[in-house]
Amino acid sequence: MTTDALTSPPPQLFTARCFKCAMETTAPVHIRWLPSPSGPGTTLYACPHCAPTVPHGPTLDEDLTYPGTT
Repeated sequence: MTTDALTSPPPQLFTARCFKCAMETTAPVHIRWLPSPSGPGTTLYACPHCAPTVPHGPTLDEDLTYPGTT
């Protein structure tokens, strides 16, 4: 272990706002990814309390192509 490891500030926590209750959480659950026609898509997160009660949608890792489209 180095001195830098002991004296450096802790890493920043990833926080996100729950899209159902609008509370800020440090343990966000990835619920849905919304594609955007111009630019990057939007990821929706829920807090651990609300996550079981909201319907999950496609995530960025899932294939969003439909049969019959090229």
